[in-house]
Amino acid sequence: MKKLYKPFLWLFLALLASQTVIAQNIPSPKEHFGFTIGDDYQLANYTQTEAYFKKLAGTSKRVKLVDIGKTEEGRSQYMLILTSEANHKNLARYKEISQKLARAENLSPEEAKKLAAEGKAVVWMDGGLHANETVGAHQLIQMAYNLASKTDDETTKILDNVIVLMTHANPDGQELQSDWYMREKDPKKRSLSGLPRLYEKYAGHDNNRDFFMLNLKETQNMGRQLFIEWIPQIMYNHHQAGPAGTVVAGPPYRDPYNYVFDPILMTSLDAVGAAMHNRMNVEAKPGYTQRGGSVFSTWY
Repeated sequence: MKKLYKPFLWLFLALLASQTVIAQNIPSPKEHFGFTIGDDYQLANYTQTEAYFKKLAGTSKRVKLVDIGKTEEGRSQYMLILTSEANHKNLARYKEISQKLARAENLSPEEAKKLAAEGKAVVWMDGGLHANETVGAHQLIQMAYNLASKTDDETTKILDNVIVLMTHANPDGQELQSDWYMREKDPKKRSLSGLPRLYEKYAGHDNNRDFFMLNLKETQNMGRQLFIEWIPQIMYNHHQAGPAGTVVAGPPYRDPYNYVFDPILMTSLDAVGAAMHNRMNVEAKPGYTQRGGSVFSTWY
């Protein structure tokens, strides 16, 4: 028996080891799409992106893929939850804490501090809302891969302390816009212009203005996560391009801000924006404009 037992034991251990390697073999965007995100003349459509998100969820223990509802054209709208493996085991509790802190119902300051110490920061990051701003959807792909695969100290710290909700804001639009762009075989003839229909079935470019009405299925799906389910502390709504002569615009925004906002909300927004701007300067990435450098204010 011993002679038979040992070969089978080694075979079992070898199979177990191979499965572990396979589970951690997280495919890069280039391996899946055939190009690096950001390459000239290359765009991924939503069908390809959805397939990649499913691969990430299947190969990384840091990723959970959630179908938050159907789009106006019947596609599944996905949200990726990215955090450490340990945090994934307690997601229900962290969601409960985020809800309690946001609603603050019958919650004393002392209880709130205890919950804040126990919980994790919840950060929402969406992309692709305006489908012709193609960076939005594609940064989701790259960021999801980075958080799913990197093992450096900074990434590990983020995953240990933060629950990142990455949501595609307009799957239908990415499919339409990318297919339209990639229809030309000659890369130099590819153009985003001339799409013969709205890239959101009913609202087109005005889909972001639906967030106070919630008429569209995509907005309803996201609103449910933002204001009922998770209620994140930070919502990062990704757009593309700043005013002429700049790369991107962001906070701190110019005065005046709407007087109905709590000043703490506005100074916190300023702090997040200043940290982003400072990090770009440290990494020698110029082109960020703020305050009076853009047309955006917080008077809304």
